Amino acid sequence: MRPKNLISGNAARVPGPLQPDREDVLLGLSPSGFHKIAYVDWGPLDDPRPVICLHGLTRQGRDFDYLAAELAAKGRRVICPDLPGRGRSGWLREPDHYSLPQYCADMNALIARLGIQEVDWVGTSLGGLVGMVMAGFSGGVVRKLVINDIGPYVTSTGLQRIGQYIGNMPSSFSTLEEGETYFRKVLAPYGYLSDAHWRHLTVHSLRSDAERRQHAVLCDPAIAKGFKLPWYYPALDLWKYWEAISVPILVLRGASSDLLSRALMLEMRKRNRQAEVFQFDNCGHVPPLMAPDQINIVTTFLESGSGLKHDQS
Repeated sequence: MRPKNLISGNAARVPGPLQPDREDVLLGLSPSGFHKIAYVDWGPLDDPRPVICLHGLTRQGRDFDYLAAELAAKGRRVICPDLPGRGRSGWLREPDHYSLPQYCADMNALIARLGIQEVDWVGTSLGGLVGMVMAGFSGGVVRKLVINDIGPYVTSTGLQRIGQYIGNMPSSFSTLEEGETYFRKVLAPYGYLSDAHWRHLTVHSLRSDAERRQHAVLCDPAIAKGFKLPWYYPALDLWKYWEAISVPILVLRGASSDLLSRALMLEMRKRNRQAEVFQFDNCGHVPPLMAPDQINIVTTFLESGSGLKHDQS
C-alpha cells in the first residue's frame, strides 16, 4: 500500500483578501477505497445553478480564487474542488486509478453532495476534459460549459512537455521563494502575471512543514502513471462526448498553446455548433483566468452565453 499524503497541515499562506466563504470535504470512492475530496465554496447558498471550476492536471482549486471572487460578487455560487492527489484532497492508493472516469465519478459525487440540479462548468485543461464528458452524457446537469485550452485530441508535443514536467516535479522546497521560482518557470506559458498572482499560485500549491522546515508540493507524483493511461490519447474517443453536448460552450485558447492548436479549436466549433471560441494572444497553455480581461470573457459568457465575437472566423 502506498503511503498517505499528509493533508493535516496548513497550506502555506500569506495575508490577502481572497478567501472563500466556506470549505468542506466529502468522500469519494475508487476501486481501492475511499478518499477525501476537498473543495472551497464561494457566494450565496441560494444560487440555483452554481458554477463548478475544475483545475488542470497538477493544479488545485484555489487557482480560481480571482474568478470565483468576481462571480461571487455578481451573486453566483462557485464551487472549486481539488481532484484526488492534488491540493487538500486525499491521494489514491492505486496510481492507475488517476483517470478520467474516476474524476467524473468524484465530481458527480460532489454534485450529489451539494444537492443541486444544474451547474455551469469552467474547466481548465484536465478540468475541461472532465466537463466535456460530464456535459456529453445524456441526462447530465451541465447547462453552460467553458473549456479552457484543451480539446478531444491532445497533441504529442504537449503531452511530452507535460510528461517531463510531472516527471521532474520536486516534492518540496526549502523556502517559498524557491517554490515561486519553480512555478514561474514551469507555468511560464501562463503569460504575464503580477507578482501577487505568482505568490498566490505558489502559496496555495504548497503545504508548510515547520518541523522539517520545508514547503511540500500538494500534488501526488504518482499522477504521472495515471497520466500515461489511454484516456489522454485517441484510444478513448472523446469526440463522441464533444459532439453530443447540447448546451452553450465557450472554448478558450492561448495563442501559443501546445495542447490546443488553432486548427483543433476551429474543428471543435465545426463539430459542435453550440461552441463559441476565443483566443488570448499573450499566453500559451493555459490562460490562467486571473487577469481582469480573461475573467471578463468568462463572466460575460456565463451571464449571457453569447456575444463573443473574437476569433469567430
